[in-house]
Amino acid sequence: MLYDVSLTIEYNYAATSDRARNLVRLLPSNIVGVQQVRQRLLQVTPRPDERRDGVDFFGNAMSMVAWHHPIDAMSLNLTAKVERFDTIVPLDFSPRLAEFARDLSAVHGLGPDAPHHFASASPLVSPSPAMTAYARDLVDPDMTAMQVVEVLGRALHRDMTFDPEATDVNTPPEEAFENRHGVCQDFAHVMIAALRGIGIPAGYVSGFLRTFAPPGQPRLEGADAMHAWVRAWVGQETGWIEFDPTNDQFAGTDYITVGYGRDYGDVAPVRGVMRTSGGQESRQAVDVIPLEDVT
Repeated sequence: MLYDVSLTIEYNYAATSDRARNLVRLLPSNIVGVQQVRQRLLQVTPRPDERRDGVDFFGNAMSMVAWHHPIDAMSLNLTAKVERFDTIVPLDFSPRLAEFARDLSAVHGLGPDAPHHFASASPLVSPSPAMTAYARDLVDPDMTAMQVVEVLGRALHRDMTFDPEATDVNTPPEEAFENRHGVCQDFAHVMIAALRGIGIPAGYVSGFLRTFAPPGQPRLEGADAMHAWVRAWVGQETGWIEFDPTNDQFAGTDYITVGYGRDYGDVAPVRGVMRTSGGQESRQAVDVIPLEDVT
């Protein structure tokens, strides 16, 4: 499936900033077997005094922008054309959970895709007794690692409620899990913590999700949103798989990946520092528009 993707993020500051610097991760990249980027452009307004584009350790595109003069607003505008390949749920050649540690220990590399980077605590996600116990109550040692991922993801979809008012970007996974409410970031962080707690490496995926208008209603421009889901390493034979606990499904052709990381902190769309006073207002609009199927 071929998609036109557009995103606008706008910030308005109560007072002009005296210098600002941001790290932006919004550009989708080519991923072998998953997606191909035909076109991509990130425009930053006002024009920054510095801009450096590069790739981080995990292979995500990133742009560093900075202003050396006062600004009172900033906007990011992404346009991209991305082909998402048809994907099917892979055959399950993953080891049983009881034998999984042996499979993991046989991996010796430490490249960006190595599961060892995703097996233990990361800055925003640490295994917790409560989430580990929740996972252990759902699985048994004779399940394969892939079965464990699916069972846990579907259970979180059943037991947690999507609630955009319940949390914010700084809410820890423990709080979201205790209250059983949150947004896609919380669903992903809880699932990652639970999987790591029982020994399965898991990471965070940031991207876009194609959404559908209710039957009989027109599609609203700008109504789509950035999304988050989970990737888990389930053994040397099957490798990485991706599951979306918010929507109770494996990631497929409706998903466009922007970045991989250990948690949200590795792939946050916009991070930065600025010197100012007062608050700020922000607005976001996203469109994921499917074009004709690629033949």
